[in-house]
Amino acid sequence: MLKSVVRAVGAAVRVSTATTSTARALPLSCPTQCAPSSATTRPFTRSLWMLNSKGASSGYRPKLFTSKALNPSVSCGCGGLHTEGDKAFGAFLSDEIKEEAKIQKSKTLPKMSGGWELEMNGTEAKLTRNVAGEKITVTFNVNNSIPPNFDEEAEQGQQKSAEEEEAEIVSTPNFVVDVTKQASKHSLVFDCHFPEDEVSHGEGEEESDIFAIREVSFQPEGDTDWKETSYTLNTDSLDWALYDHLMDFLADRGVDNTFADELMELSTAAEHQEYIKFLEDLQGFVKCN
Repeated sequence: MLKSVVRAVGAAVRVSTATTSTARALPLSCPTQCAPSSATTRPFTRSLWMLNSKGASSGYRPKLFTSKALNPSVSCGCGGLHTEGDKAFGAFLSDEIKEEAKIQKSKTLPKMSGGWELEMNGTEAKLTRNVAGEKITVTFNVNNSIPPNFDEEAEQGQQKSAEEEEAEIVSTPNFVVDVTKQASKHSLVFDCHFPEDEVSHGEGEEESDIFAIREVSFQPEGDTDWKETSYTLNTDSLDWALYDHLMDFLADRGVDNTFADELMELSTAAEHQEYIKFLEDLQGFVKCN
């Protein structure tokens, strides 16, 4: 009898241990990418998500248009689902496209001064310039380039005029400057960005750099991927004298405050074009055109 009890207790311990081991081997329930970062948040004026009063924090998936009809209400050769909600969604997108077209300054992108040549590939932009045997290339992407504008006034529920809202929609993308010399097999690469507190200056304030260098590294010429095996100089704890020389190095090659201002204007126009195109594609998808 005692031996039976001992065997039963040992079996229970083994089952408990196996269960614990299995639990340790389980993967995380949600990867890092499940939590959106603030850098990817669209401004309030364009956020369809925020039109729902419950917001993103509740985990609730908002429905902009409630449709009681789950069955197709319109016959279509595509065989897709067409509801009254789709019809309302299409009408909303049509009005939204018209409003965005009204505030669009120009259907053509502004030109950069200083002899920069522009090449667009969807949301990616590349600017190139040759100076005395050196090739300077600046690349950026307009995706996620508009910072959120949830300021204190918005939190307090104060309304802003349409002109004020439009003035705040400015694209400030991160950009990479690649400087290549003819006799070198490596390029000097600068990872740059627009600090939020340095984008604009008030009257009477001393002008400072509106962009900043985040990292500097030597990379193989013509290689588009940043190699982690190459030493990267982070400027967070860098001596200011060395940092100023790096900024002067870029300015001598045409990457200065004037360039940064024009880049923001170019990126804002390109982002707005892509936004309107996205709305048009979304409308066509909903309406099945």
